[in-house]
Amino acid sequence: MRKSSAAVAALMAALVAGTVTPASADAQETRGPSLSFALLGDTPYGADQRAAFPALVGAVNADPDVRFVLHAGDVKDGASTCDDARFADLAKLFGTFDDPFVLTPGDNEWTDCHRTAAGGYVPTERLDAVRTFFYPKAGHTLGRNPIGVRTQASDSRHSAYKENVLFRRQGVVFATVHVVGSENDLAPWSQLPGGDRPDLRLAEFTARKAAALDWIDTAFDTARQTNAPGVLLLMQAEPTDTPGFSEIRARITDRAKAYGKPVLLVHGDEHVYEVEPGYAGVPNLTRLETYGVTATQWLRVTVEPRSRAVFSWRPQTVPAS
Repeated sequence: MRKSSAAVAALMAALVAGTVTPASADAQETRGPSLSFALLGDTPYGADQRAAFPALVGAVNADPDVRFVLHAGDVKDGASTCDDARFADLAKLFGTFDDPFVLTPGDNEWTDCHRTAAGGYVPTERLDAVRTFFYPKAGHTLGRNPIGVRTQASDSRHSAYKENVLFRRQGVVFATVHVVGSENDLAPWSQLPGGDRPDLRLAEFTARKAAALDWIDTAFDTARQTNAPGVLLLMQAEPTDTPGFSEIRARITDRAKAYGKPVLLVHGDEHVYEVEPGYAGVPNLTRLETYGVTATQWLRVTVEPRSRAVFSWRPQTVPAS
């Protein structure tokens, strides 16, 4: 079943509104009291999942309730190569989603590309490639029907971070924050030919952490200014209380606590569907880890701004062919 003509018309209207100016990119989309989106992560892993992924795309495209797709990073497994040809193929694949496709990077795409099996790349060079292939036009999503989004690249202090985006739907603030596994890039690039490059690695970490902290503030400031009913933050790795993540975790928990309304922290990385209400002791903060290492399962998340919880979700399975 394809999306209804009314849904398509509404999508086209949103596209017009979302591509006029950067300021209009985070304007609220109105399609009624609720909407749903698809949530993926850590896929496709390996050749088999790559071959199965078009069926997942087909299932999402056929769901009349889905309005956009969020991917929590790791678009390949850690042992496969990080070459341009793979990135180009995956970007083209993600472009086959009918709806806007929003990706936050994972460590397998760049941080771990120092590994011999991944090609022995300097990770910062692969990060540049990730931005080239998966964010070809700053302020716009992938997908057959891309939309305009607010991007941190418009901030001169953080102009490299076009992967950090923000948009609003049904009044809810959605923001991607570039936070990855492998200790958020504190883990040494140990397999790099010639050894680790700690000065380069730590400079990357420090700059990206500063951008992440500012973008988290931007998301909550936007929510406060617009009286948003909820906030969703999407990142690849869970921000645990460890050196690579502790400041980001503290910023999220402090801002969520002060905000007081439902906050959903979405991530992947560990490959286990998991829900943790009251995350880090904050009653209105819920951690949601999506499915990983599968091209047959995904989550349909529903946003109901008038409900007490705002966010709800149901596991979905791609029908067998």
